[in-house]
Amino acid sequence: MKKDIIDELLVISGKGGTGKTSVTASFAVLAGKAVLADCDVDAADLHLLLSPDIRERHPFFSGREAIIRQQDCTGCNVCMDVCRFDAVREFEGKYRIDPVGCEGCGVCVRFCPVKAIDFPERLCGEWMLSDTRCGPMVHAQLGVAAENSGKLVSTVREQALEVAVEKEIPLIISDGPPGIGCPVIASLSGVSLALVVTEPTVSGLHDLQRVLALARHFSVPAAVCVNKWDINPEQTERIESAARSAGAEIAGRIRYDRSVTQAQLQQKAAVEFESAVADDIRKVWEQTLSML
Repeated sequence: MKKDIIDELLVISGKGGTGKTSVTASFAVLAGKAVLADCDVDAADLHLLLSPDIRERHPFFSGREAIIRQQDCTGCNVCMDVCRFDAVREFEGKYRIDPVGCEGCGVCVRFCPVKAIDFPERLCGEWMLSDTRCGPMVHAQLGVAAENSGKLVSTVREQALEVAVEKEIPLIISDGPPGIGCPVIASLSGVSLALVVTEPTVSGLHDLQRVLALARHFSVPAAVCVNKWDINPEQTERIESAARSAGAEIAGRIRYDRSVTQAQLQQKAAVEFESAVADDIRKVWEQTLSML
C-alpha cells in the first residue's frame, strides 16, 4: 500500500480534559481496524482505555547531555564558570552536572582544559509498538523533565505510517496533545483531517479559536465536535457559529453522560456500552468519516 492513499485522522483539543482521548478510543472501536497513534507523549493515556499488549520497545534519544569523568577532572572550576544554566554542581571538591539543569549546549565540553567531559546522546524516553483489540498501536512515553516532545511525536507518526503501509491498513487514528505548542504542530502538519473536541465554556471557545487558527496556518481541514454540549446549549451555539466562521465543519455534538466514566473505570471505550452518548459518538464518527 502506498503512503499517499492512507488517511490520518487527528483528534485534538485546545486544552486538556475535553474528552479527546475518550472520543479517540471510541473511534478506534468503531473503525474496526485502524492503526492507532498516541501523540500525547507528555501525558499518554490512550493505553488506559485500549489495554495494549506491548510487542516492541525502542529507546528515544534526542539532544545531548554533559557528563564529567571524575577520574579525569582536575577541579579547575572552568565548567562552572562558563555554564549559563547553573547546571554544574560542586560537592566535597568534586564537580558534577545536574542532568535536569543541563541544556545540552556543549559549552562546558568545549572549554574543559583537560577534556574530561563526555557529551553522549540523551535518553529522553521510549516509543512502543503494541497490539490492541482495535488494531496495532504506536505510543510513547517521554522521560521526566525530558524535552524534544515534538521530535518524539514525529517518531510516533512515522512508525504508525510504516505499520499502516506494512499491514495495508488505510486509516491512522491519532490521539493528539492539547494546546497549540510544538507537540501539537508535530501532530497536525500533513494530516488528512483534524477533529477538534471542545466543551461549551468561555475558555473552550477561546482555545478552539487558537487551534483552528493553527490548522488554517498548516492548511489542514478541520472539524469541530462539542462534548457535553447539553450543559450549556447557548455556548454550544456560539462555538459552532465561531467554528463555521473559521472555515471548520461541524462534526456533531456529544451529550454529558456518566456512563463515559463507568466505561473508563472498566478500561473500555464509551461506545462499548449501550447508552445515549454512544449513539452520539457513532453519529460524530459517521460524519467525520464522510469528511475524510
